[in-house]
Amino acid sequence: QVQLVESGGGLVQAGGSLRLSCAASGRTFSMYTMGWFRQAPGKEREFVATISWSASTYYADSVKGRFTISRDNTKNTVYLQMNSLKPEDTAVYYCAATRVGSGNYRSHEYDYWGQGTQVTVSS
Repeated sequence: QVQLVESGGGLVQAGGSLRLSCAASGRTFSMYTMGWFRQAPGKEREFVATISWSASTYYADSVKGRFTISRDNTKNTVYLQMNSLKPEDTAVYYCAATRVGSGNYRSHEYDYWGQGTQVTVSS
């Protein structure tokens, strides 16, 4: 069982930056593929980025070049650095984990989810 807790969300102006963190419980964090998803009001949850146990990364086209996913296995934490934020990035951001696969971009491929953190980008 893995528990995930996100933090770092908030209100930022367009063009600004935020760094989200996701702290995971458990001793085998390094073996998990971690992902970030987001869900805007009235929309389906969508993939943002993922990082495998070997630190391979994959991004949604909408965030490529602006967002960076990373992990620190010594701290059981995955990060999402978000730069050049746009109003359309406004959403609740969720952290997710799975032991199976890498490059996972579909939500059903993940077994564990955090409670989410709100990111609001004002224009």
